Amino acid sequence: MTNILLTGARGQLGTRIETLARSAGLAIAAFDSSQWDIADLGAVERIMSSNDVTPNSVVINCAAYTAVDAAESDEAVATRVNAVGPGNLADACARVGARLIHVSTDYVFPGDAHTPYESDAPTGPSTVYGRTKLAGEEAVRESGAASAIVRTAWVYSGEAGDFVGTMRRLEAEREFVDVVDDQIGSPTYSLDLAAGLLELAARPFTGSTTLHATNAGQASWFDLARAVFEEIGADPNRVRPCSSAQFVRPAPRPAYSVLSGHAWAAAGLSPLRPWREALHDALGRSQFGRSAAGG
Repeated sequence: MTNILLTGARGQLGTRIETLARSAGLAIAAFDSSQWDIADLGAVERIMSSNDVTPNSVVINCAAYTAVDAAESDEAVATRVNAVGPGNLADACARVGARLIHVSTDYVFPGDAHTPYESDAPTGPSTVYGRTKLAGEEAVRESGAASAIVRTAWVYSGEAGDFVGTMRRLEAEREFVDVVDDQIGSPTYSLDLAAGLLELAARPFTGSTTLHATNAGQASWFDLARAVFEEIGADPNRVRPCSSAQFVRPAPRPAYSVLSGHAWAAAGLSPLRPWREALHDALGRSQFGRSAAGG
């Protein structure tokens, strides 16, 4: 019997969930998007059936269309992955009595707050990505499945492609790096988030609940970039602040997207540690020190 069925297994979060689960001796079947198209209802039913998904199983959905800018001109595909897919998973879980953990995003909020968003705060996405992710949340809630929707934000692993990895690369390539200082959020280390989701998966739950899981504290992208430079032994003054107006993109970024962890803690789950402590571990001074960074 499969205890955990994981979608989006090749993404930065899914990869770490699978690694942690296997190291803990948990039974897990992991699929990437090439192996399992969750927007195909037939595929959902076949894979869940062949993996013996039962009321003792939990499905963790990390599959998502996350190209925020591309989604503005690719709404049909974003809707298929972010809305139709989660709905299919939730309906299938409801039929067999399995639990579903669905990963969502801070982009479901308007981004104009000044204090952390609680899990029950009014939503109001301003991007296609945010709207399709919100539609996925709604499909999960309406399915009747035992579900936990977990919103997170600013997820990184420190590898090529994510913001932290990009800052490491740019430190070696440029004398100065300009980074926006008027967008505030909570940087979240994918390994910490993965551990939190597995803790949640180990707990029984019924009904539908919405939780927020990010590393504690808040920072601007500028703050995060400076912290990366400091951690790898480079001069943080080489990171210069600028405004979002200097980097106009197809999809507007939220000015403030800090998520409150009150509901997570109230559920008895372990709060994720402060973001700066997590960043230190993610980079690992011994691996990405001054000599490696070229600083």
